[in-house]
Amino acid sequence: MIPTSFDLSGRRALVTGATQGLGRDLAGTLAAAGCDLVVSARDRDGLERLAAQLRSEHGVRVAAVAADLSDAAATETLAASALDAFDGLDVLVNNAGISVPQAVVDVDAATWDRVLAVNLRAPALLGSRVGGAMARAGRGSIVNVSSVAGSLALAEHFSYCASKAALVMATKVLALELGPSGVRANSVSPTVVMTEMGQRVWGEEAKAAPMISRIPLGRFAQPGDVSDAVLFLASDASGMVNGVDLTVDGGFSVA
Repeated sequence: MIPTSFDLSGRRALVTGATQGLGRDLAGTLAAAGCDLVVSARDRDGLERLAAQLRSEHGVRVAAVAADLSDAAATETLAASALDAFDGLDVLVNNAGISVPQAVVDVDAATWDRVLAVNLRAPALLGSRVGGAMARAGRGSIVNVSSVAGSLALAEHFSYCASKAALVMATKVLALELGPSGVRANSVSPTVVMTEMGQRVWGEEAKAAPMISRIPLGRFAQPGDVSDAVLFLASDASGMVNGVDLTVDGGFSVA
């Protein structure tokens, strides 16, 4: 039985990047806890299928809003649409993110700008607009999905590492400014998560073994490991947790 402090019945959440991998697991976890959802991604058809599945399996209200978060105007529209869907939001999960591996010497402005737009500007704008509405309502929880790559350098991930490091600090500013109005902001920083994409990149044992050898728990994260951490931060169970970056890496960052 889920403790009552983890029960999100009657709450309303926006989850970005919801149609694939971690985002899909996040949406399912929040719906299972009773949360009504606004799910967003670029794939409109995929969103509609996900929304129908979540309604059927969990009996919650689900609205699908397609948006390309590399576009600032589309991000602003998403914030307004998500707030309108169920007359406000109680939880914001900024999960959408992209990575374009490039050596430092090969970085181009267009790629750099796109990665930072999706990974930093979009969650910052959503945090501002949705967080402002939450503050006026007197409560809310913002959870930003960062990465251990925000604190530990990863070769050929210049823009990605920079964006995730900045996202952690942006989260702390949200926590500082919105906290007095009853809005908490925290981030989670996982290691490799074995989504379909993670399996494609790290599924080969020879490639994965050196990385796994640096993780004291001896494995990569599963989507549920991260989703459970997000559920904790979204719920009243973390009522006094604000401005924290919760590392979900099996001890990788301390080894």
